[in-house]
Amino acid sequence: VLAVDQHPQYLSTRRGFEMAGERPVIEVQHHHAHIASCLAENQRPLNAAPVLGIALDGTGYGDDGTIWGGEFLICDYSGYRRAGTFKPVALPGGAAAVKQPWRNAYAHLMAEMGWGEFSMNFADLEVYRRLNDMPRDTLNAMIETGTNTPLASSCGRLFDAAAVIAGLAWDAQNYEGEAAQLFEAAIDTAALDEPLDLAYPFSVPLTGGTGLPYIEPVAVWRAMLGDLVLKTPVGVMAARFHRGLANAIVAMAQRITNDTEIDTIALSGGCFQNATLFELVHQGLESSGLKVLSHSKFPANDGGISLGQALVALAASQSEEKICA
Repeated sequence: VLAVDQHPQYLSTRRGFEMAGERPVIEVQHHHAHIASCLAENQRPLNAAPVLGIALDGTGYGDDGTIWGGEFLICDYSGYRRAGTFKPVALPGGAAAVKQPWRNAYAHLMAEMGWGEFSMNFADLEVYRRLNDMPRDTLNAMIETGTNTPLASSCGRLFDAAAVIAGLAWDAQNYEGEAAQLFEAAIDTAALDEPLDLAYPFSVPLTGGTGLPYIEPVAVWRAMLGDLVLKTPVGVMAARFHRGLANAIVAMAQRITNDTEIDTIALSGGCFQNATLFELVHQGLESSGLKVLSHSKFPANDGGISLGQALVALAASQSEEKICA
């Protein structure tokens, strides 16, 4: 049996099918594999009860054909159910938006307030002047028609947008996640102890358009832009963003687990290599009385995903053997 990511365009997926010959190939959803990797590292048995997996990364192929990257999955090795997500936002240019983070900033700002409000209230800001020089008509047409513009519930792209708005990134990234790393590195650690009401206000509505509860930055961008107007230090803004996002992640986990008997959370995905986000989420979950599983030997990013793919394939193979028996 060979296990591959279910994204049809991944080179590793194509190579897996080429190598398989007559052997069966099991396609594993990207974020399910992330959580399975965390479960395996923590020696979770194949027949263990489901956990709530929180998989936060840049991009992964979703079951609905959109880009996933901010996922709350009730899962074990054998399967998963999507129980929550980040609000999907347009990714204008697809892969180009990964390399050029200003595209994410533009899409997020237009989703929240539109150009009219943005120009009326924030025309003196550098981010406004820079975005005003971009091919906005082209981007608007792409977003409106969906041309080369998938929807993405991506935590990584959310960080890209925040880094641009804060003034830490603009031009093409040298590697995926560079803007997010600059944003984390800018944190003023003293600001992490500010009163909690100063954290940026992510919201967690009961349900989104997909029927799932979702995390959305409904007022975050206005708060960030307002801080720029007030000339708030970037390090303070970065701290407020991290605290606000971590609070929303914990609130989502609490909401989902309150409706189940699940008491264990598994954290995986490249965004959890952000030490500040990881610590804030970990502490918040434990303070809520939840048990937290995380990575220590295998990387939380795609470097550890093959372990999860292997365990999902093993569980599927054993299940099939039982049926055949």
